Amino acid sequence: MPGPKPTPVEPDLHLPKSVDVVVIGGGIIGASTALELSERGASVLLCEKGQIAGEQSSRNWGWVRLGMRDPREIPLMIEAQRLWQGLDQRIGRKTGYSRAGILFGASGKRGSGQLERWLRHVDGLQTGAKLVAGAELGTLLPDNQTSFDRALYMPQDGRAEPQWAAPAIAEAARDKGAVLMTNCAVRSLDTKDGHITGVFTERGRVACPYVVLAGGAWSRLFAGNAGIELPQLRVLNTVLRTSPSPGPETALWSDEFAIRKRADGGYTIASGHENTVDIVPDSFRLARLFLPAFAQEWRSLRFRLSNRWGIEAQQDRTWLPTDVTPFEHCRVLDPEPSSRVLRQVWAKARKGVPALEQAEIVQSWAGMIDVTPDAVPVISGVEDIPGMFIATGFSGHGFGIGPAAGRLMADLVAGTAPFVDPAAFRLSRFTDGSKVRPDPGY
Repeated sequence: MPGPKPTPVEPDLHLPKSVDVVVIGGGIIGASTALELSERGASVLLCEKGQIAGEQSSRNWGWVRLGMRDPREIPLMIEAQRLWQGLDQRIGRKTGYSRAGILFGASGKRGSGQLERWLRHVDGLQTGAKLVAGAELGTLLPDNQTSFDRALYMPQDGRAEPQWAAPAIAEAARDKGAVLMTNCAVRSLDTKDGHITGVFTERGRVACPYVVLAGGAWSRLFAGNAGIELPQLRVLNTVLRTSPSPGPETALWSDEFAIRKRADGGYTIASGHENTVDIVPDSFRLARLFLPAFAQEWRSLRFRLSNRWGIEAQQDRTWLPTDVTPFEHCRVLDPEPSSRVLRQVWAKARKGVPALEQAEIVQSWAGMIDVTPDAVPVISGVEDIPGMFIATGFSGHGFGIGPAAGRLMADLVAGTAPFVDPAAFRLSRFTDGSKVRPDPGY
């Protein structure tokens, strides 16, 4: 069963000889960065090795959430929610955005305590966040048969359609003058005296003083060839969608399952707890940095030895601008979903939301999430290479925060005052002696 089909984006016909900024990667982060820069008058080339939103940007849950985020991301996400509310009007296209609210369920003292601790991070921010139980929970989640007895309710949280959003944003960037090239991998950087002077694509060289790497799960590989150490691993998440069905408008997360209403009347459903981690050579190269994260999240991670080991072990790690690169060998990363996870999550979702008994599974897929050791993204310049910037490692949080991440990256590239403090997202945190680990209360 093939993965999701994002809205097709036709490429431009001619590769420009020079631009102000080359953005590598046509997911929601790259598209949002291209839109922001183009609106500010910069000439932008957005290069995507496959299709716009072909990987995780069309495969995620479609959540636009502030709830239960790492506190370091909260200021960025507040701006993202503001941007999402006016995004359709701004770009003249539909993203499917709706502020329908999200519930984060919990049961027992441990789960309730985690919700209460997180709530302190948004005290005074007028988010409307609150704990609900009893009749109030029943109103938000009719015919609730889940195992939890209380939930964090985030009324300002919402949803959008992953297959629509990034393509719509990319097309809006083109409206503002950006050039969009699909099936066009950027192979490597071109530098002089340590400064960015251009990029080499599979179709030729493009001169530019600035490059933004927004390559999702491929970012570490590209960065490594450029001599940039970027600690990043991939985590696989399995998702299904259903036929149209009655059920809750409010999205729901619990350890057992996560569910949100789709624009087509069906539901997107996934495990709220389990992700699959393929053991690959980078698992050992990065073991020390990722150990705190593995120790904290071991209950939700299922490690396995699969064919990914052989694929990544044989993958070139360095190459010349004239070489065919791994990005050209794999245009779209389309992993197999876990049949075991599908069976389990579907059974739990139908038990917890009885209205789903009338629905059928019409599609399933998996996506590779790019994760960092502290589960917080890199949105940063590269100190050793002036003109080089990275926006990656969103650790499963990238779709909702995408418009604001693009705005912050545009601030950094343009040299204007950033609208939020970018210190938490700096690349150098992995090498400057900082304590790198996920927020323990997250």
